[in-house]
Amino acid sequence: MSMQNDVRVTVRVDRNLKECADALFERLGMNMTTALNVFLRKAVAENAIPFPVSVKSTEFAVGLTTDEITSTFSEAVAKETAHNLARGFPVARYDAVKRQAYLECADGTKDYVYDGR
Repeated sequence: MSMQNDVRVTVRVDRNLKECADALFERLGMNMTTALNVFLRKAVAENAIPFPVSVKSTEFAVGLTTDEITSTFSEAVAKETAHNLARGFPVARYDAVKRQAYLECADGTKDYVYDGR
């Protein structure tokens, strides 16, 4: 992705939500820009929001610790990653050396996501 194609997007979110998301993404080795780029690429690839959206409350996090939520999330990501690899779909990865997210294609090529730095 070249810098000349990049555009700035401004989003308003609750301060506490942003702080929690920043902390989560840091633990996952990425920043907010990279996480949003990964989300947008996944949505475009699936031509849909890449997770169920419902007005029905699941009360998923009630009674769970932050570590339990993080562990459950990590397990779900690992399961989805394995499923996508088996189907030959690109998978979001993170290159700790380059400190950048990328999509790993079925043929092994990497498409790095520009993170605005």
